[in-house]
Amino acid sequence: MGEEPATAELRAAMVDRLVRRGVIESPALEAAMRAVPRHVFVPAVPLVEAYANDSVITHRDTAGIAISSASQPGIVAGMLELLEVRPRERVLEIGAGTGYNAALLAELAGPDGRVTTVDLDQDIAAAARAHLAVAGFERVRVEAGDGAAGWAAEAPYDKMIVTAGAWDLPPAWWDQIRPGGRLVVPLRLRGFSRAVAFDVSPGAWGHGGFWRGGRMFECGFMPMRGPGAVPEQVITLHDHDGTALVTLRIDDGQPADPGLLDHALAHPPTTVWTDAVVPAADLRDADFWLADLDGICRVLLHGQNARDKGMPESVYNYGSMGLFEKDTFAYIVRRDPIDGAAGMELGAAGYGTRGMDLAQRLAERIRVWYRGLPAIAGVRIDAHPAGSPHDGQAHAVIDKQHTQLRIHATPAT
Repeated sequence: MGEEPATAELRAAMVDRLVRRGVIESPALEAAMRAVPRHVFVPAVPLVEAYANDSVITHRDTAGIAISSASQPGIVAGMLELLEVRPRERVLEIGAGTGYNAALLAELAGPDGRVTTVDLDQDIAAAARAHLAVAGFERVRVEAGDGAAGWAAEAPYDKMIVTAGAWDLPPAWWDQIRPGGRLVVPLRLRGFSRAVAFDVSPGAWGHGGFWRGGRMFECGFMPMRGPGAVPEQVITLHDHDGTALVTLRIDDGQPADPGLLDHALAHPPTTVWTDAVVPAADLRDADFWLADLDGICRVLLHGQNARDKGMPESVYNYGSMGLFEKDTFAYIVRRDPIDGAAGMELGAAGYGTRGMDLAQRLAERIRVWYRGLPAIAGVRIDAHPAGSPHDGQAHAVIDKQHTQLRIHATPAT
């Protein structure tokens, strides 16, 4: 398929940026991303946007809420590096999106491999199928169905990849993957998420077998939909004049009353500082030290509106982890340290009748994490069958419907 030189240059520039940043590590993935024309899969946007490192919304529901998109090329590359697809492998993708990721999978698996992609939405699946045909990847099988059920007709698979935020790991995924296979999934963990590479350990599920976690990175994806989906509750809080100031994203089906929480902003903030000074916007997996707290959530400030009202700055531009209960919420905040040390000092700000209590609870966990930093190399997540007896080795345990997630802090050597 011929293309204009400018298009090839834009694609080359996109890949060059990802190589320089270290996102693309393997020659095979670099070659695949140079070969597959992303613009064919997002035909409604200008070429410059098609090759920018941004996501592109492609489908919305009847309420106007985005339900499908083309992910950022950097996120796509990062997850494919975790997956490590080899020639001749059979691969299942959950979430067809535009079809771009499936085309990259087909390029990596080669002509003797087999790629199947499944999407809940018939229209999304049809659009992905059409894009793949235009790009010359008719060999990719595109099916409409509930991704939580996998796609048994083409099983067993060597690799699986999920391109929507998964609250749990359904049993069908384990049943349809080969021993020694790998799953890469954006896993939702009580308000935050990680793209995790899980390897299948020896043994049957429930009889010694489990998903052993490996490399991972922070990411954000639209939640999986379907009969077994666990949606996030999104609550926006307003000042007395109706100005939207903060949004809470509450996962795991935790009950929350928007009317009560809206009263929290009537109270001035109470702020607790921790003396924990870290590099700017670098929490190094601190959210895992908060994961077992009751009321954990993501707190997103509304930019200039929040600053105009004097709300303390969140750690990242997109927000911080926080806690909520009834008419109160708190979140992690930052400031330049008083002694001039490089980086940022962490604290917690609380609003509502129990703002100080929640801020103190957050601050104490940050102190625990900070004191342990020198001895910690990283974090690993293993997934065992739900209800498994704890082995006592995990730093924290998160219970899901089908799986028990065990968080392990790996020691520094």
